[in-house]
Amino acid sequence: MTPVVLAALGAVALVGAVVVLRSFGPGYRLGRLLAASPRISVDAAIADARSGATRYVRVQGRIDSDSDFEDEHHRPLVFRRRRLEIRRGGRWEAIDDDREAVPFEIRDGLSAIAVDTAALRDGLVVIPREAVGSAADAPDRAPADVPPATPMRIRIEQVSSVEHAIVVGVPTIAADGGVAMTAGSGRPLILTTLEADEAMRLLGGGRRSRPIIAVVLLACGAGLLVLALVWALAGGVA
Repeated sequence: MTPVVLAALGAVALVGAVVVLRSFGPGYRLGRLLAASPRISVDAAIADARSGATRYVRVQGRIDSDSDFEDEHHRPLVFRRRRLEIRRGGRWEAIDDDREAVPFEIRDGLSAIAVDTAALRDGLVVIPREAVGSAADAPDRAPADVPPATPMRIRIEQVSSVEHAIVVGVPTIAADGGVAMTAGSGRPLILTTLEADEAMRLLGGGRRSRPIIAVVLLACGAGLLVLALVWALAGGVA
């Protein structure tokens, strides 16, 4: 065993960790942004926008709206997204995407900041409701070239006005002169009604083994590289 071999093993472990993390797909990036973005108060976010700062930050508080709407179970909602998807080549592809939203804000005490619902897309992290079937169950809505046996599902994601939320984005001056959280700096607007740990598990596909494997590989890789460097330096001094 030599320092070169240790360094090579460390590099392989780090590459393996990256491969495992990338296997989470878009959820990996959302989870990383959710975990790494600095948390500030709603007042501080408003001050950022007024000063012209473009920091990507995290705020949290109670959802509030003067114009919520009800779902079929009479729950007051501020946002709902209904997607009809078919399974193509191992991935779900949306063939119909219906969004319904009203203005709402995140309130912390007496302070409130609006959420730019037009920018709320793949950054919405909530527990979805799903119904799975096949294209034969909705022949009038499936594309003509889709075989009847093709898997199809309807996926509903919604946000209630009685929930608390974490919002990650850039505070900015809105068209009406108020302040809103929106996408920016090449990063999406993220909103979740889950606790941060729950949101991370959801983004990871609900699997605990892969994150653990990634952490172990990162630790082993870093440890081996440090050991190789120490060994090489010790040999050079000797």
